[in-house]
Amino acid sequence: MSTKRIVVLTGLAGAGKTTAARALEDLGYFVVDNLPPQLIETLISLSDSSGNELRRIALVIDARDARFLDGFADAFARMQQGEHDVSLLFLDCDDDELVRRYKETRRRHPHATDGGGVRDGIRKERALLDDMGANAEARINTTSLSVHQLRDLIQERFGHDEVAGQTVTILSFGFKHGLPPELDLCFDVRFLKNPYFVEELRPQTGKDRPVRDYVLAQEGAQDFLDKVDDLASFLLPRYRDEGKRYVTIAVGCTGGQHRSVALTEALAARIPGARVRHRDLDKAAHARPSIDDDDDITKA
Repeated sequence: MSTKRIVVLTGLAGAGKTTAARALEDLGYFVVDNLPPQLIETLISLSDSSGNELRRIALVIDARDARFLDGFADAFARMQQGEHDVSLLFLDCDDDELVRRYKETRRRHPHATDGGGVRDGIRKERALLDDMGANAEARINTTSLSVHQLRDLIQERFGHDEVAGQTVTILSFGFKHGLPPELDLCFDVRFLKNPYFVEELRPQTGKDRPVRDYVLAQEGAQDFLDKVDDLASFLLPRYRDEGKRYVTIAVGCTGGQHRSVALTEALAARIPGARVRHRDLDKAAHARPSIDDDDDITKA
């Protein structure tokens, strides 16, 4: 029996489960939506007996029916002790943003009672999912994410075939656009001179050689890379030993165009296997759609 990759996807209604499930499906996962936890092990057994056709499986579980959550913890623990690579992904979102999404779509929250509103429903759902969220191996807060950003995160974390390894992402961003919710370690490189104020460098980015050379040649740039590289060498294996398989190291400057991009590229070259993502590199070129432009709330 070959090892399968199994992702259990859960989280708050309206936080993006439909978007995440579609992204997993695009990556070749066999997605089962709204599966009662009592049937998880039965489904896995059936997939094992059917051969190796289903190597990637995603199980979407939510709290639409609270009775379905009974027994999940025990079933998930048994799955983790089995032969397959199993991970739990929890999607969260700030209450105010969830309220806004429900207000715009005019949908009724699945846990809102006749006498209560959306906030009451969110509070009840959080209580039901509290244990699952606390034990999730991967947790994504979608408050400030667009549909495309969430899909990129899913592809980044689950789009490879490594089993029981560690995925390290070096992420550049601009502080003026907000902190990336998925970061694990964050470094501020605004201590360096900003190429934005050099006329010939302003229209370029940290991926262009003139900007890269300008940033990396500054006093403190190489020391910064040395120290972060040293810290990563110390932390990453310890994170891995404790079961932390997804690590995002974020490097931020003002706009996410110059300093953070150049240093992210340079840092990734020092960390074997690290992936690079520039969150705000094309911020000015593309309008940012809201995550609720998708029909996630109607199906989550």
